[in-house]
Amino acid sequence: MVVVIDYGVGNVRSVTNALRHIGCDVKVSCERGDIEKADGIILPGVGACGYAMKVLGPLAEVIRDVAAGGKPLLGICLGFQLLFDESFEHGEHKGLGLIRGRVVRIPVGTTEAGGKLTIPHMGWNLVKLSEQMLLFSGLGREKYFPFANSYYAEVTDDEAIVAYTRYGIDMAASVQKGNIFGCQFHPEKGAADGLSILRNFERICKKTVN
Repeated sequence: MVVVIDYGVGNVRSVTNALRHIGCDVKVSCERGDIEKADGIILPGVGACGYAMKVLGPLAEVIRDVAAGGKPLLGICLGFQLLFDESFEHGEHKGLGLIRGRVVRIPVGTTEAGGKLTIPHMGWNLVKLSEQMLLFSGLGREKYFPFANSYYAEVTDDEAIVAYTRYGIDMAASVQKGNIFGCQFHPEKGAADGLSILRNFERICKKTVN
């Protein structure tokens, strides 16, 4: 069973519906017991890190504990940004500290074609996939996925594998560090390729249990 953590910060329903669509055994919960018994957990979210960490409260320590114990964890969008040490969105805020790095604002600039970057970054963008990353198994070398973000993660963790997208600068689109996975984009809204990512995560969870 995969548990989607419901802490009141957006996109829980869309993630859950996508998981049910692929036949995944999924439960929406914020209970410690459910999280500890799950084969894997997904931390979704839309919004700002500071508020999200405040709302998570004691659940933050539960997430750290189960991740340290080897349970697969997938952070999506805001959940991806929470995986890092700190965020500078609306002040300076501590994250979960599971992957070394910080979340900073996308700099204003121009595209390679000379157009002005729009912030927030909205829409489908090409992601250069890493063959080492288990979430992208079977997806080839590059795919388009949907983004909605004004901030991005500067990954400084030597143990992390990173897949990048280009939006004026190279930005981390996805990360893997052992049993910890993250996507800045929304796989649940990413059509067939996004559903493949969720299927791969479900397989990772089942393999970990077996």
